[in-house]
Amino acid sequence: MPGPGPGGGRMGRAFLSEEEKANRPKVTKELLVRIMSYLKPYWKQLIVTLICIAVSSTMSILPSVLTGKIIDEGLIGRNMRLLIIYIILSLAVTLGSNMIGVAESYLNTWIAQHISYDMRNHMYKHLQSMSQRFFTSNNQGDIITRMTSDISGVEQVITSTYTSILSNVITLVVALVAMFQKNWILAAVGIVIVPLFTIPTRAAGKTRWEITNEAQKCNDEINGILNETMSVSGQTLVKLFCREDYEYDKYEDANGRMIKLNIRQSMAGRWFRVVITTITSVGPMLLYLVGGILMMKYDSSLTVGDITVLVALLGRMYGPVNSLLNIQVDWIRSMALFTRIFEYFDMKVEIENPENPVIPKEAHGNVRFENVCFSYEPERQILKNINFELKSGSSVAIVGPSGSGKSTMINLIPRLYDVNEGAVYFDDVDVRQLDLKYLRSNIGIVTQDTYLFNGTIRENLLYVKPDATEAELIEACENANIYDFIQNQPDGLDTMVGNRGLKLSGGEKQRISIARVLLKNPALMIFDEATSALDSISEAKIQAAIDPLVESRTSILIAHRLSTILAADEILVLKDGRIAERGQHKDLVGKGGVYTELYETQFKIKAAEDV
Repeated sequence: MPGPGPGGGRMGRAFLSEEEKANRPKVTKELLVRIMSYLKPYWKQLIVTLICIAVSSTMSILPSVLTGKIIDEGLIGRNMRLLIIYIILSLAVTLGSNMIGVAESYLNTWIAQHISYDMRNHMYKHLQSMSQRFFTSNNQGDIITRMTSDISGVEQVITSTYTSILSNVITLVVALVAMFQKNWILAAVGIVIVPLFTIPTRAAGKTRWEITNEAQKCNDEINGILNETMSVSGQTLVKLFCREDYEYDKYEDANGRMIKLNIRQSMAGRWFRVVITTITSVGPMLLYLVGGILMMKYDSSLTVGDITVLVALLGRMYGPVNSLLNIQVDWIRSMALFTRIFEYFDMKVEIENPENPVIPKEAHGNVRFENVCFSYEPERQILKNINFELKSGSSVAIVGPSGSGKSTMINLIPRLYDVNEGAVYFDDVDVRQLDLKYLRSNIGIVTQDTYLFNGTIRENLLYVKPDATEAELIEACENANIYDFIQNQPDGLDTMVGNRGLKLSGGEKQRISIARVLLKNPALMIFDEATSALDSISEAKIQAAIDPLVESRTSILIAHRLSTILAADEILVLKDGRIAERGQHKDLVGKGGVYTELYETQFKIKAAEDV
């Protein structure tokens, strides 16, 4: 609850930004019901919290009322017994109010944290079920913001905005009732005065809000400079192009502007406090003046204690009035937070497990494409009428120019995307009918862009099979041609790989990736240009690991090296999303078609480099 002083600590948030005004959410019955659904599991705690707020807010007014009796009956009446009773009672009420406030604060925080817990779990589970299209189409920073800042904002809404409304309303109502019981004339004077105190508050709030917006933009600029120049890639670029001085000047300029804005923001608050402190003294003085006139000339029943109580109650009204005048801003921000979160919840899950999924007893790795068409966007078709079959134990190489749809084809098999037309079959069952977990656990993919978690080699391997034995880890590493390297490390399998595996070379990361897939022991192995970004020595080691796998397992290879392609039982040549040619190397190389062109411009050169 805001303090009794003017502004209630909410001055800096009293205005909406232009973006917030433009994106003001539409509050509907459905939205409110949906918000309440998150509160429903905690309705018992919520009722207790509301009772605590009501009791605490009411009790917080009583010491001001008791002050009048302390003055009139205790001090002026010279009654020591009543003086002590009222003082003890006032202290007891204050203590009781504070203790109830602590209980209310705990319950409020408990409810907010549990709702946040539920929302985060719901959001994470929902995002985990989204297709690959969602993560390639949406900004990663925005996804994380929804998961963190937006849901954290909901905690603030529950712990501050809604409880603040209730406590402020109760405090204001109780204070007004008490004032009118004492003297309706002074109460009316107080009602007229209180709104006037909000004028400087709102003026200062607008100024600070504008400065805060400028400071935020400046801060974003500074963060942008730091993110770009303090990253590994950014620092390398700065050094190679000798741009240290240029980047320093940029940072110095932005940092200087931030300092000036911080000073302006601080001084705006200082001047505001000077003005508001001066103005707020007018209210009590006016009540003393009017009260004195009433006491001395018209109403002898009005006492000094009554006037003191009215002045105290007037002070108690400053915070609630100002807070409630600004409640529209808090309300809009609260609704905007919920709306942003619900936008993600309402995004359709594109790849869903079927209601009655098929789970075969054994996987063989047969793959069949029947009249498959696919597009990421309706206006641009990527795959057009693709037909081919891969039998268990066989291998197929997919080649073609960049952008011909090679990687898209393999992404359809584990249902990272679903076909627009036609069907993809795994062991003669449409992949859309198979259990997703079963399907993906039987497919192993090694990509060009290897991703390792920031941990040890062991932790990265165990990610795919947590219960793997030491012997299984060693066997997988030996088959991936990486165990010799691991043995030479001081910590062996417990060697840290760094963020995204940056402590390892590209070839080492790739071979660990192959070991990880081997530990999975899938029925189908897919190599998506697994050696394209490596030097010849690293590639040779990886090729030595891949060749035996291609011979012993059902495999699909997207490759740019002739040696890899020659190991396949069949070659599919893609061009513009279609299978333009198919067959073996000896049959395709002399046809004068797409494969011949690829061979002359790419594969032949690579083969010469290998010699």
